[in-house]
Amino acid sequence: MKTCRVGLVGITGYAGMELARLLVAHPAMQLVMACSRAKAGKRLGEFYPFLEKLPGADVEISVFAPRNAAEICDLVFLAVPAGTAMGMAALLLEHGVKVVDFSADFRLHNAQTYEEWYSHNHTEKNLLDEAVYGIPELYAERIAGARLVANPGCYPTSVILGICAACRHDLIHTDDIVIDAKSGATGAGRKAAVQTLFCEVSDTFRAYSIPRHRHTPEIEQEISGLAGRKVQLSFNAHILPMNRGIFSTIYTKLKNPRIQPDSVYTAFCRTWKDSRWVRVLPQGSLPETRYVRGGMFCDIAVVTDPRTGRLIILSAIDNLCRGASGQAIANANLMCGLPVETGLGMAPLA
Repeated sequence: MKTCRVGLVGITGYAGMELARLLVAHPAMQLVMACSRAKAGKRLGEFYPFLEKLPGADVEISVFAPRNAAEICDLVFLAVPAGTAMGMAALLLEHGVKVVDFSADFRLHNAQTYEEWYSHNHTEKNLLDEAVYGIPELYAERIAGARLVANPGCYPTSVILGICAACRHDLIHTDDIVIDAKSGATGAGRKAAVQTLFCEVSDTFRAYSIPRHRHTPEIEQEISGLAGRKVQLSFNAHILPMNRGIFSTIYTKLKNPRIQPDSVYTAFCRTWKDSRWVRVLPQGSLPETRYVRGGMFCDIAVVTDPRTGRLIILSAIDNLCRGASGQAIANANLMCGLPVETGLGMAPLA
């Protein structure tokens, strides 16, 4: 199996940490570059003690330089904030290096929408048509031929995978969708902030960014594509007193309120029967974040409510693995000509 040499720009966040953890066990990817201006000069194992005596521990952390990346890397993961990634990605592509971008800089097809929701001027609009949205279950063929992949957000991953079957089988009205989603505290990032201190998160439960969470246009864009029509929905986010995990409850209206629950369940099972990582739970079972923690699975349950005519979809993923770094590796696998599951066969940390 050919080795793909990879770099990681942005090692100080949770996504970078998770990516380093996953790359250790990857049989065909070698981490040869790690970048951080603040930590330059340290060994990666010094910054991540859990890597000591494991592959990658002796990589010296450096300041990002596209020419250097081009000399030693086949592909680079950009785990840097929105607004920062776009310029780095353009430079890497100019030097012939493939890119998986963790930020939102290339997720939205429309630059004006991006600028409205993220308050950054998009300086690389010419790359938006080329960038491929990185959900392997939906876009594997395009990802395999891409130079630039926009790794999806964690909330959008849980929602898009959750609602996909309902759209494909035309089960629901797409003008009445309400998403109630919850995340562990790592979803807020690693940068020090009062609202994510232990005492501020522990033993409480709160909503945030309502009614304008910045993942809303990303979710609307992808569900519109699945539904074949423009979709506007309500997306509401909450933070839970736990480290990691995403749980999304999606409220929809059935087109046929009298449809049998078995028919809905069969439609979901048929959609995902060949998927390695999407698990449609048995009828009567409901997802829990502990059963997807640290893994690539998306656990989905569907509940029909004949009294209200609603289809309730419940979707659980791990925000750092399936919702970020694991999905990034799956995308990189396809870009490097590897089976999508390479290096991602671990069981969740239940």
